[in-house]
Amino acid sequence: MARRPAAPRPGGERLSTPDRALRHIVSEHGRRLRETAERAGRDAEALDDVLSLLTAPRFDAREAVETEYFADREQTRKRLEELDALSREEFLAMRNSFPDAQVLDSSLAGDLDMLANGVRMRMLTSQQAVRSQAPARYLNALAGAGAEVRVAPTVPLHMNILDRAIVIIGAGPGPQGEGGDVILHSTPVARCFCAVFTHAWDLARPHTESRPGRGRAGCELSAQEREVLALLATGAKDETIARRLACSDRTLRRLMNQIMEKLGTSSRFEAGVTAARLGLVN
Repeated sequence: MARRPAAPRPGGERLSTPDRALRHIVSEHGRRLRETAERAGRDAEALDDVLSLLTAPRFDAREAVETEYFADREQTRKRLEELDALSREEFLAMRNSFPDAQVLDSSLAGDLDMLANGVRMRMLTSQQAVRSQAPARYLNALAGAGAEVRVAPTVPLHMNILDRAIVIIGAGPGPQGEGGDVILHSTPVARCFCAVFTHAWDLARPHTESRPGRGRAGCELSAQEREVLALLATGAKDETIARRLACSDRTLRRLMNQIMEKLGTSSRFEAGVTAARLGLVN
């Protein structure tokens, strides 16, 4: 007797078969790869804009620029706390990533103090950087206190500019401070980077407050939960996943239930499709 197609769930989509779900996941991976290539192209164009906006060197006049270098991002943060306390007029920031929630909560207190003291704050961040709960809460709090926040598909740099006189910029290619940070004390140099900031700012859109919920890109998955989803996307069996994670079948079932609860799904295959669509797994 032929099986009848499963009826759609009330208020939801028709459940996919395993084959259809996996095809959907592969399709989503292809789409994400194409988006990544497009973002890389936009980043390259943004860097070309940076080069075109920077002032050409003048060999008939030279200025000594005081420079500080920090190999450890934590040391950079401590130095920034000192400099932020001296800011009087304007704070410009570009963010292509955010630190963990504890660091953001600590930074927020100082940022709110700056705003309370009348410092104009403008923060530009990438779409990818605001997909988790902690950055969303942080940006919502800043906007609520009077900061101007905008979001762009990508941002070319990770930097701060204080009072158009001091530039703090990531020195390496890594988003988490790999390569160290450089602090430049120079008004002419700061003016150049202000032009870069303004160029990117004008192309961005205002940030609207988001409240991440179930089944949305803002939900936070642990590293172990992401690994489970990545293994599911490859078609791995429960036994293989449990062996890879060195956990029991019971622990794996608990992890799967947690994942489905966070994503608002009712099956492991639906969870895999949803995670791929939201970009929660690589």
